Amino acid sequence: MNGNLCGVSEASGSRVAQSTDRTWTLKDLEATHALGRWLAGADARPALLLLKGELGAGKTSLVQGIALALGIEEPITSPTFALSQHYPQGQPPLVHLDLYRLELASAADDLFLQEEEEARGLGALLVVEWPERLSLALPEAWTLELAHRQEGGREAVLTGPLHRRIVALH
Repeated sequence: MNGNLCGVSEASGSRVAQSTDRTWTLKDLEATHALGRWLAGADARPALLLLKGELGAGKTSLVQGIALALGIEEPITSPTFALSQHYPQGQPPLVHLDLYRLELASAADDLFLQEEEEARGLGALLVVEWPERLSLALPEAWTLELAHRQEGGREAVLTGPLHRRIVALH
């Protein structure tokens, strides 16, 4: 990822940082796509990525960047109404899950477990928007939290599983 697209620093300030946290300032849509491309191309690419952030925080934009890196040419849209989208042509395939409309944790858990099984069978990267709806413990998951910044752009904080460290970007 080009160093000019986003700033990189350890998580700090009021946020409680873990040794696995990385923080980026994403200035624009291209920087959000670039972070997605980096995540998809990283040697330690996550098999399960949880995306957190309010509506409009850039979760689907990040997935668009991931899809570009995986060679997916099909347009990537939010699966809010379909709940999941499968992109088998990706290298690896991509399963994009959105739990926003599922208010019951049991329904979110059931759908997640079904999609996780299918993603594992395909060798796919599973990206989940609105993982807060789940009641499952997912210690192997990577979590990316996106938030709007008052100064403009977005902040992205990536937390890896506790047993792994995030590799340096630059």
